[in-house]
Amino acid sequence: MALQAAESPTGVLSPLWSQIAAGAVERDRSARFPTEAFEALGAAGVLGARGRVAEWALVRAAARVDGSVARILDGHFNAAERLDLLAPPALRMRDLADVAAGRLWLGVWGADPAQPHEGEPARLGPDGRVRGTKLFCSGAGGVQRALVTVRGGADADTPPLLVYLDVRERPGDGVTIDRSWFHGAGMRASESHRVVFDGVEPLAVLGEPGELGREPWFSRDAMRTAATWVGLADAIVDAALGALAQRPVIGELEAHAAGRLQTARGTCDAWIALAARRADAGDDLRETSIAYRAAIAGAVRTILDTAAAACGTRPFAEGELLDRARRDLELFLHQHRLDPLLARLGRARLEQLR
Repeated sequence: MALQAAESPTGVLSPLWSQIAAGAVERDRSARFPTEAFEALGAAGVLGARGRVAEWALVRAAARVDGSVARILDGHFNAAERLDLLAPPALRMRDLADVAAGRLWLGVWGADPAQPHEGEPARLGPDGRVRGTKLFCSGAGGVQRALVTVRGGADADTPPLLVYLDVRERPGDGVTIDRSWFHGAGMRASESHRVVFDGVEPLAVLGEPGELGREPWFSRDAMRTAATWVGLADAIVDAALGALAQRPVIGELEAHAAGRLQTARGTCDAWIALAARRADAGDDLRETSIAYRAAIAGAVRTILDTAAAACGTRPFAEGELLDRARRDLELFLHQHRLDPLLARLGRARLEQLR
C-alpha cells in the first residue's frame, strides 16, 4: 500500500486519502474530532510509520485533503518519536506497540495561558501531580495520551519539564476539556481546546528540563510541521488551477497565475529536498530549519495571494476546498513566529562578517 503520496502519477487520490477527503467538509462544519479519519490512518499503518521521509510525506499528504487531520497527525508523530527516545523501556514498548497497531493516538501540548482569565499555567507540584491549564491542545477529546510541558520549580525561568499524561476526559480523573475556548476560523476539526488539569499523575517525566526544545529533535519537529504547510498549499494550488482551467477563455491573467502557483510549489519541493539531504547527512539542523520554514512560509503566502487574486471570491464564498485550505493555512502560519528566528540567524551571519 502506498502511504507516502496523496496522489498516484495520474493525479488520482489513493483510496485512503479519498476516504479522508470525503469527510473533510462535514468535519469542518461540525468542528468535531476526526475519529473516522484516524481509524482509517490506523488501519492503513500510517500512525505507526517512522522516519523523517515517511513522516514528512504523510503529513503533507494528509494536509492536502484535510488540514485538521494533518495538524493532529503531526503532533502524533512528534509524540511517538519522543516516547521512543525518552520513555522508560516497559512503557515505551507497550505504548509504541499500541501506536503501531493504530490503537493509541498521541498529542504534544505546549502552549501556556497568555491572559489571567485563561487560567494558571500547568505545573508539576511537590506531590508529583499536574495542575493548571494548557491552550491550543490539538486533538483534545480524541487523543488518549499527550506529552505536556509543565513548570516544575519556583523559578519561572526554569525550562519546562515534559510529562506524559493520560488526557482522556473521564469523571474523577482530573482532566477537563473546555470546548468553548477555541473559535478559530481554520483548523476547526483539530479540536485545539483549552484543557485544565487537576491532580493528574504523570505516566512518566521524560528527559531533562527543556526537553521539548532539545536538538536535533526540535528542529526536526518544526520541519515536519512545515511539510504540513506545504500540503495545505498543495490543496490550494490544485483547487486554483482547477478553477482557472475551467474558465471559458484562458487569458494572460490565468496563465500568469498558473505559472506563479507552480513556481511557488516548486520552491517548497526544492527546500524539502534540500532539508532531507541535510538531515540524512547528520548536519546541524538549527539554521537549516529556520531558513527552510521561512522560505516555505514565503512560498505558501505567494500561493495564497496568487490564488485569491486569480480566482476571485466565488471559490471562497462557496466554502469548498480552496476556502477551507486557506483558513487552515493562515491560522497555522500565525502560530509560528519566524521573524525573531530569522533576525537571530541574520545577526549571527553579520557578526561573522564584521
